[in-house]
Amino acid sequence: MSQDTVSERMEQRVIFGLQVLSVSMIWVFCLGICAWVIHLLLLSHQLHDVPSASVGISIVAIPVFITGASVLTYVFIGLQRGGVAPNAGGEKREDS
Repeated sequence: MSQDTVSERMEQRVIFGLQVLSVSMIWVFCLGICAWVIHLLLLSHQLHDVPSASVGISIVAIPVFITGASVLTYVFIGLQRGGVAPNAGGEKREDS
């Protein structure tokens, strides 16, 4: 193997590692925010607070963060597969 091939493989491994780290951090961030919002809801209930705003925000925030993290994970997996989607016949699609 030439030095260029080894260098390219090492560069690809570093890029892949950074991408996996990025997706992992997205999920840590998402799950952390969801846990924090749920904690605030439980605290609001324990303190007999009016839950109108906290419930409304959590109903919107939790699905938005989970959807965002899921979409980014889907894109990452799609890029790792080469970005080629199968067509109806199960063969690889050829785009111009």
